[in-house]
Amino acid sequence: MLGNSLTRLRLFSAMDGLSFLLLIGIAMPLKYIAGDPTFVRYIGMTHGVLFVLFVASLFHASVRYQWALKFSLFCFACSLIPFAPFWLDTKLKHLRNEKSAVV
Repeated sequence: MLGNSLTRLRLFSAMDGLSFLLLIGIAMPLKYIAGDPTFVRYIGMTHGVLFVLFVASLFHASVRYQWALKFSLFCFACSLIPFAPFWLDTKLKHLRNEKSAVV
């Protein structure tokens, strides 16, 4: 399942996007409204690990598929915007279909 670098990138992108939404949608309001920083600690740490895994898989996929720097930076920028990783997933899925026809 995780043998393909594009599949890994899609997986880590989705997981990073979900953890980011949990962090800003649930953990941060609980910290600043309810005064409970516990969720920020755990979800934030999880998000940080997933972000590092996403960046590593993005680097690996960009080298493997020889992506232009502009496209790699676009993928990275999508990880910084809420909901953008899920939109990126559709683009990468389409790209995977094109690559499988070529490779």
